[in-house]
Amino acid sequence: MKNLKIIFFVLLIAANYSKALAQKPAVVLSDKQGWHKIGENTVSFNTDKDEIMVIGANKFSSLQLKVTNAPVNLKSFDIYFDKGDKQSVSVSQNIKDPGETRVVKLEGGGERVVRKVILTYNTATGNSGKKAHVEIWGLKTNTDKKDK
Repeated sequence: MKNLKIIFFVLLIAANYSKALAQKPAVVLSDKQGWHKIGENTVSFNTDKDEIMVIGANKFSSLQLKVTNAPVNLKSFDIYFDKGDKQSVSVSQNIKDPGETRVVKLEGGGERVVRKVILTYNTATGNSGKKAHVEIWGLKTNTDKKDK
């Protein structure tokens, strides 16, 4: 019985470790004004919670999520900033294919450094087995840069 518990514990750790390795950070290379795709994921049919790390030129004033391939039930998403604070965005909406959320202005004014976004959602039922594809877009206004 003790060996069975140890094997179960090792399998549990291995499953969580492989899921962590599957997460690819979004690398934003451009600092030009406008909208930039900062992350994407395919959504399962079960309630899913995905974490998307953002590195590189990661200062934004607003975020928006876009949906393709199938509708999605978006419950919420949390935006984590460089100083450890977070902004929770409650959505609780079915987003059609194609569709998008409202533009979410980041709290604190100006541009903020976004470290990660955690999404809570699932693909809506009745879509012929297709899985939703969700993209996270960030708006760069460069309001903190001085004109030269």
